[in-house]
Amino acid sequence: MSTDNSNTTVPWRGARRIVNIYDTPYEPYDLEGEVQDNVHLLNISYDRDRATGWYVIRMEPGTASIPHEHAKHEEYLILEGELIESDGTVLEKGDFISYSPGSFHNSRTETGCLLIGHDREPYGG
Repeated sequence: MSTDNSNTTVPWRGARRIVNIYDTPYEPYDLEGEVQDNVHLLNISYDRDRATGWYVIRMEPGTASIPHEHAKHEEYLILEGELIESDGTVLEKGDFISYSPGSFHNSRTETGCLLIGHDREPYGG
């Protein structure tokens, strides 16, 4: 027999942080060391010391990232616009991308791009 808990209210406990990616101010992007013009960062839970966590990146039209190597496993989802990879691959809204540690590339956008990303240790690592 199943129980319908749809109208059950339980007391809340624990920490919670809510970030609206459209209303929260962004900072200059500098995760590769130097500030990159026209690239903006919203740090959701990214730990700079461990180089892991969630973030949102907004790239203005005509912007390119500096070439960089991934020390961790990076994954991101394109939310708006498009991103063109250094090998010519065009990433569009809804594309989910995974990079293994050691991957090397840069990206550019003609239209502008909004993505949410996550850097983490490789599973089993």
